[in-house]
Amino acid sequence: MQHYIYHIPLLLTGELEEGIALDVFCTEIEELIPPRLLKNIDAVYIGEFPELQGRNAAYINGAIYMTSKEPTNFDMVENFVHEVAHSLEETHGLNIFTSDLKKEFLGKRHRLYHLLQTQDLHTNPKYYAMTQYNAEFDNFLSQQVGYPTLLSLTSGLFVSPYGATSLPEYFANGFEKYYLDSPRAVKKISPVLYGKIVDIVDDHA
Repeated sequence: MQHYIYHIPLLLTGELEEGIALDVFCTEIEELIPPRLLKNIDAVYIGEFPELQGRNAAYINGAIYMTSKEPTNFDMVENFVHEVAHSLEETHGLNIFTSDLKKEFLGKRHRLYHLLQTQDLHTNPKYYAMTQYNAEFDNFLSQQVGYPTLLSLTSGLFVSPYGATSLPEYFANGFEKYYLDSPRAVKKISPVLYGKIVDIVDDHA
């Protein structure tokens, strides 16, 4: 059976986890995200692909790749919405990654640096001034600090711990939170980021 999100085909390879229903997944996405925000997406591939490189999902060259090993439909929806955000960087990047958003992000990174110092958690300080993804800094946060600790320390600072890893993930996590949880929380925690998301949504109206 062929599945679509609006006009976008879903191509499944391999087996889904028990309890995953693609028809429900497609319906949930269509109820959340208007088609005008999906203009950069030509196809969705669900399975195990080299393009994922160990990730749960990735947006690459007009397609969203997603693992078929997620346990619930909600995990699938989270992955998809997150990658929609990355797809929007193609057409809105110049308006998203402006100096005011970088300032907000780096200000939070500066506060994170001092929070981690108090916990005797150290890495090269230069990483905190970077806006792009850095594998060493990501490994430091995920392995040495650990996401349970990071979640506790960044409550009220980032909408989710993974948003601290890079400026693009800061945007994508805020977009995900906006659609799947609470726009109000995004506005309270990251007002500049909230404004960027609202501008994109309004621009596609």
